[in-house]
Amino acid sequence: MAFLSVNRRFVAGLALTGFMLAAAGCQSSDNGILNLGIGKKPDPTAPIPPQDPKILASQLQAYCPKVTLRDGTAYFNTYAKGGTAKAKKKKLDPAAQAEADAAAAAAQTGPNGQPVDPDHDPSKIIYQASISDMTRDCTHANGQLSMKIAVAGKVVPGPMFAPGTVTMPIRIAVQHGDEVLYSQLHQYQVQVADPSAATQFVFTDTNVVVPEPSAKDYQAYAGFDENAPAAPADKSKGKRKKRAPATN
Repeated sequence: MAFLSVNRRFVAGLALTGFMLAAAGCQSSDNGILNLGIGKKPDPTAPIPPQDPKILASQLQAYCPKVTLRDGTAYFNTYAKGGTAKAKKKKLDPAAQAEADAAAAAAQTGPNGQPVDPDHDPSKIIYQASISDMTRDCTHANGQLSMKIAVAGKVVPGPMFAPGTVTMPIRIAVQHGDEVLYSQLHQYQVQVADPSAATQFVFTDTNVVVPEPSAKDYQAYAGFDENAPAAPADKSKGKRKKRAPATN
C-alpha cells in the first residue's frame, strides 16, 4: 500500500509539471493578450507615435503671455543739458594749438580710451532709472485677451542730481510672431526728492487688449524706449502780441 501511495504522488507530480510546461508554452507563443514583452528588446526602427498637437480650450483660457525685456531697454538716463559758455579761441602758434587740441581731446575721452558723447556724458547724469521686475494678469472674454502689465524699478540720483520730476518713456507691446498686436508709449513721471536714496516706482498699463490667441504663441514686451520722438513743445507760450502803432 505504501508503494501505491508513493507512486500516485509521483504520477500526480508529473502531471502537474506537464501542465505548467504546457501553460508556459502557451504564454511564450501567444502574440495577443498574454504577450507582456518580457525579455524582448525594443525595435529601434519602429516609428514613434505622433503627439497630439491640439491645445485644449481650457488651456487657452488659462494662458497668459510672458512679459520680457528687450535688449537695451532696462535702463534710462536723464542728462543735464547746456553748460558754461564757450570761451573765445585765441590765435595760437601751431605748436601751442596742437597741444591745446590734444588736451581738449583728452578731456572728452573716457576711462576706457573711447571718446565721450557730449550728450551722454556719465558725469552729467541727473537720474538713472532701471526696471527690475515685471508681472502681468490676464482675462479672456468676448474673443479678446485683456492684459494688465506692470513693471517695477527704481530711480537713482546721478552726479548732476537736482530735486524734481523725471519723465520715463515706457513702452508696452504684444506681438504674434512679427505682427505687432499692441504697442503703446507711456510718458511716466516720478517725483525724486532725496539725493541720498533710490526712489521706487511701479507702472501699470491696464489697457492692453489683443485678439484671443489660438495657440500659446504671443509675446509681451516692456521697457524704456529712448528712441521715441519727444512730445512737441507748446510754442504758444512766451509769444507777445505786436503793439499797433500809436495814432494821434
